[in-house]
Amino acid sequence: MVNTGMQLISFTCAVTGWVMAIAVTALPQWKVSAFIGSNILTSEIKWEGIWMSCIYQTTGHMQCKTYDSMLALPPDLQAARALMCVAIFLGWLSCTVSCCGMKCTTCAGDDRRAKAGIALSGGVLFILTGLCVLKAGKGNNFWTVSGGEEL
Repeated sequence: MVNTGMQLISFTCAVTGWVMAIAVTALPQWKVSAFIGSNILTSEIKWEGIWMSCIYQTTGHMQCKTYDSMLALPPDLQAARALMCVAIFLGWLSCTVSCCGMKCTTCAGDDRRAKAGIALSGGVLFILTGLCVLKAGKGNNFWTVSGGEEL
């Protein structure tokens, strides 16, 4: 079994990744499209997330709109929502299980094999969390630049 310091560092990294997955779920920058017109004054950036879409214009005006109906969304967006929600739940579950299996806690008493098994299952849950996040983000075009009309 690894030492306590390595477990704490690994657990901290895993929890940080889980918190970042929560932040990514809430942010609207899943797909970013930039429209640049014939002059620089007519440019706008469109952000599309899994919960809302936003348009930012060069005048400094930003307008965001949440999606009205879940059933009206494309299937890939519905799948991304579901996977990110599952990932957040699995991350919470893996944090709980991993805490119980760490050497610095008193769960499972002095049974080293039980603690090792609990820690291993927490690690597997963290890996599943990461795979859900990776699968949800797969296939999104991050930057698209389109030109405006020629004068």
